[in-house]
Amino acid sequence: MINVSELKFGFGERILFKDVNLKFTPGNCYGIIGANGAGKSTFLKILSGELEQDSGLISYPANLRMAVLSQDHFAFESVRLLDVVMMGHAKLYAIQQERDAIYAKEDFSEADGLRASELEGEFAEMGGWEAESQAAILLSGLGVSETDHPKLMQEVSEVVKVRALLAQALFGNPDILLLDEPTNGLDLDSVGWLEEFLINFANIVVVVSHDRHFLNAVCTHICDIDFGQIRQYPGNYDFWYRISRILQQQSKDEKKRREEKTKDLKEFIMRFSSNASKSRQATSRKKVLEKLEIDDLQATSRRFPWVGFKPEREPGNNVLRIQNLGRVLDGKPLFSQLDLMINRGDKIAFVGREHLAKTAFFRIITGEDGEYSGEFYWGQTMSNAYFPKENSQLFDSDASIVEWLKTFTSSDDDTYIRSFLGRMLFSGDEALKPVRVLSGGEKVRCLLSRLMLSAANCLILDEPTNHLDLEAITALNNGLIEYAGVVLFTSHDHEFVNSIANRIIEFCPGGVIDRMMGFDDYLADPQVRQLRDDYYHGHVIAEI
Repeated sequence: MINVSELKFGFGERILFKDVNLKFTPGNCYGIIGANGAGKSTFLKILSGELEQDSGLISYPANLRMAVLSQDHFAFESVRLLDVVMMGHAKLYAIQQERDAIYAKEDFSEADGLRASELEGEFAEMGGWEAESQAAILLSGLGVSETDHPKLMQEVSEVVKVRALLAQALFGNPDILLLDEPTNGLDLDSVGWLEEFLINFANIVVVVSHDRHFLNAVCTHICDIDFGQIRQYPGNYDFWYRISRILQQQSKDEKKRREEKTKDLKEFIMRFSSNASKSRQATSRKKVLEKLEIDDLQATSRRFPWVGFKPEREPGNNVLRIQNLGRVLDGKPLFSQLDLMINRGDKIAFVGREHLAKTAFFRIITGEDGEYSGEFYWGQTMSNAYFPKENSQLFDSDASIVEWLKTFTSSDDDTYIRSFLGRMLFSGDEALKPVRVLSGGEKVRCLLSRLMLSAANCLILDEPTNHLDLEAITALNNGLIEYAGVVLFTSHDHEFVNSIANRIIEFCPGGVIDRMMGFDDYLADPQVRQLRDDYYHGHVIAEI
């Protein structure tokens, strides 16, 4: 168990949180949420001992082993991947290194033999003989090819490094597991594997994530950083979100009677507890919910942006026809002989590991890339607006946000322009900031304002949830669900894909899979699973 008592921390005069009292117990996963800058990563660093609190105590038994997901991707450049993973259990790895060093001696003494014997006993007792195979299982589960396992970290890509560091944190069954954005750099298959791993993990997990599906799948509790405090709620992210919105709405209406609020909340809690999806979590969660007092809940202070896309005209029957399309990069085909028909009403998620292919496809059909073979035809009624994944060049300007947004519309009405920015939480002087100094999340909100202004009837979005906090992701999610036009998009956010898409297209190394179905159905379809396995293993060369 971890006990947090009267914790306080701040930077100078800015207090991130104070009077924090929390308990973290084995068998539970605690999701840390809060607005950007609220102190989520800082709180994890305090728990791990990397930062020291201003006051208060954090206590847990001295014999517990804590594992932390490293954020330094270049810390182990000269170490092979398997060893990087095993270094997650520092004591076991130190024993292995000392033992191997003794055996490597040319003048092996009697004292060396005795010490080696002691080390062998400790090594075996700690499960050392299975360590390398367990490390390999973790790497494979996270999507790292077996051919990469013996390579040095400096020899693999950034994506593989991230996965090796995550495997390092998971290795050796730690008593306390601290994970800051563990799904970053993972494809959807690897995220699913990680979810299953954490659901079955018997010890304490504390995790920061912006992935709602991940938080819903693994979390038994949510710790919300708000009002300068950290408040703990039973249940997953959806439960917290619904509760916070109910309370936020009711706090705006002072005439609401307390009895009505109590009744609404208790009814919702009862429905939630009876519908828990994970049987292991359901029993303990229901017990906590039954004890939950309404006075323990407080409306959130965070602001939720409003995202709404209204096309100037409805899409016609002819949206987009693609014939024999191909793109080669550095002498290698990203895709070839691609034939697709995009139809009215389509909301298509482009998924899979071929990220360069998906981005290249979007750049071609939006006119950003002219280096392609084949043809494509937009319908006469169609207009498209593009959200590029790499967008820094669009903000290479000293113009203010208002001036920047004006360049994408024929309107000179500042009030009209500011109304779109206000929806994306740029109010007052915030709208006058130069775009060059904006954060990643602020740039995304500017691009979404630009898309709303476009009134296009086809939106093309390449990883639009990157850099957004949970509130903005949820707002964008809802806006695209309600949008009456065509949507073509990519995302690593499972919930985002599943709740929006009615059609899935996956670029694979051996071809393309195209199915008219939702994402969860796509993942569960046995024919799709077989096709994906064949494509990724090179058994099929013809496209479907």
